Amino acid sequence: MERCDELATHSRSAEHLERVHLSPEHAAANALVAGWMSEAGLTTWQDAAGNQCGRLEGQTPGLPALMLGSHIDTVPDAGRYDGMLGVLLAIAVAARIAGSGRRLPFALEVVAFSDEEGTRFGAALLGSRALAGTWDEAWWNLADSDGITLYEAFQDFGLDPARLPGAVRRPEQLVGYLEAHIEQGPALDDADRALAVVTSIAGARRFSLEMAGMAGHAGGTPFARRRDALVGASELVIAVEALSLELGTIGTVGVMRAYPGGVNVIPGRAEFSLDLRAETDECRDECWRRIRETAEEICARRGLSFEATEIYRADAVRCDPRLREAVGLGIRATGDADPIALYSRAGHDGVAVSRVTGFAMLFVRCAGGVSHHPDESVREGDVAVALDAFEAAVLALAD
Repeated sequence: MERCDELATHSRSAEHLERVHLSPEHAAANALVAGWMSEAGLTTWQDAAGNQCGRLEGQTPGLPALMLGSHIDTVPDAGRYDGMLGVLLAIAVAARIAGSGRRLPFALEVVAFSDEEGTRFGAALLGSRALAGTWDEAWWNLADSDGITLYEAFQDFGLDPARLPGAVRRPEQLVGYLEAHIEQGPALDDADRALAVVTSIAGARRFSLEMAGMAGHAGGTPFARRRDALVGASELVIAVEALSLELGTIGTVGVMRAYPGGVNVIPGRAEFSLDLRAETDECRDECWRRIRETAEEICARRGLSFEATEIYRADAVRCDPRLREAVGLGIRATGDADPIALYSRAGHDGVAVSRVTGFAMLFVRCAGGVSHHPDESVREGDVAVALDAFEAAVLALAD
């Protein structure tokens, strides 16, 4: 808990926590985490993608590794546990095992991923995608708000873009990946339970949407002749909520802009976003089909046009049964005879890592399910039991 507080001091702003990929604050956090890894008995290095890594050898040098970890980047105005708690729990597990003198039948590696949130360059999971070998060369041209490209940021950070393939792990090098993470939802808090085993990570799609009509004078254009793009877009926003509730999906419109933007001008164009998630890809895609169908009906009725551009897609990923069973055994070892099973509505590095090895997750209760906010909070007792469960999961795999 104290280390979470210390990591939170490495922020771009003194008023709120913000630590983004390849920033001076990222470098400082990597150095701090590397020190804690060394104290735990791990050999440390920063890989070619800026991920901070550590390794504890098993019964013989060079064995495939069970990887533990999470991310240390944040959203703007963040809490101090999203991602970071998982990294620090992983280090603490490694320290316990190293201190016990027990040699596992696999190596143990800890990774602090450099970019999960995508705050700086807009593309999420950059650290874990580099590790999994699913890097898209087009990402080098992504630019931050200051116009610095990802390629330039790598160089400024002291990394060589040409050496990025050095971060790639191969399936034969890994036993699997385990991640502890705050739930980022209220299920555990509502049930008054500390821990849960994760079944899968939701499938997500994100779209940039536009409705276009015709701008006109607010006073001089009768309602019967209006082609108000903002009213049409607003009607679709209400439909997104209704369809999400009907179909069991999670649809969110987080951004909306009207043009030309005059207080006395009927909007001729509305641009807005859509974030759509569901436990299964089939449910998510059916909701999108219904949303698009509704948009076309609104446009036909209001004399508007509609365009949609998909800007992100991550299909649902199920946790590996063997690793998931180990997490369940770890929770049971703490006295919880019947662990709660939840699917994750938020994305995690396991989505990317699943392309190279199996993964499973342990959820830790967070107060009210609040996350991506300074009020993000965990209980010390829950963190203690999470550490016991996480260690027990690793030992269950070893056995």
